[in-house]
Amino acid sequence: MNPEIFSIGIFSIRWYSVLILLGIVVAYVLAVKEAEKFNISQEFIFDLAFWVLIFGILGARLYYVLFNLSSYLNNPLSIFAVWEGGLAIHGGIIFGLLTLIIYCKTHHESVIRMMDIAVPSLIIAQAIGRWGNFFNSEAHGFATTLTNLQSLHIPNFIIQGMQINGIYYHPTFFYESIWCVLGFIVLILVRKYYRYLKSGQLSCIYLMWYGVGRYFIESLRTDSLMFYNFKVAQLVSLATFVIGFIVFIYLCFNRLKKGLYYPKKNSNLK
Repeated sequence: MNPEIFSIGIFSIRWYSVLILLGIVVAYVLAVKEAEKFNISQEFIFDLAFWVLIFGILGARLYYVLFNLSSYLNNPLSIFAVWEGGLAIHGGIIFGLLTLIIYCKTHHESVIRMMDIAVPSLIIAQAIGRWGNFFNSEAHGFATTLTNLQSLHIPNFIIQGMQINGIYYHPTFFYESIWCVLGFIVLILVRKYYRYLKSGQLSCIYLMWYGVGRYFIESLRTDSLMFYNFKVAQLVSLATFVIGFIVFIYLCFNRLKKGLYYPKKNSNLK
């Protein structure tokens, strides 16, 4: 696949950057719409999103570079070539969450509320951003056959895009994108129809959903960040699933109407 949309001299527009930007815009619009229900201003969301984005991208890059340090020591300037790929979503989530916590604490806004507002936006942004990997011919799985890919009913343009140097590879970016879209649908449906939803449970569902999906998808990838003989993404995914599950169950045992996601006046409770 051609990673560039077009280029003029040394200036180029790359699919990776455009798709990440598209994911950010979609995420922002969704977050603003949901925040309005809690009388949280668009200005607050914009400022929060700005800082989360800055430190999230820095964190995603730092996380990736640290686990590939030997590759970057030979060419330190390549560390700054973010447009070529090399952003680790777990690093972005960790640094983005820390930024969200600090910003909300500073401005006296509920951290848990903002996390719940953010997770549907985050997972759909992940779904969109993953397509940048497709155009960069990265984040794919191990080699397979054309027949096997066709048996999975994968669109033909994706199959052909996963033919790299005459070899077909599993489009793990596609698997993760679909998983994230399904997760987005689940989060939206739960938020809309589960009338006993507690503050924090939506974030827990995100942690469990993405954690279990990423754990199995990562087993197919050949470019995983490693910690000794373990895939870092699988270790982190396992931890996030366990944390999400434990906290979700804990919140279930709180008093039924205490700490609902929506204020009582906005809920469907009689």
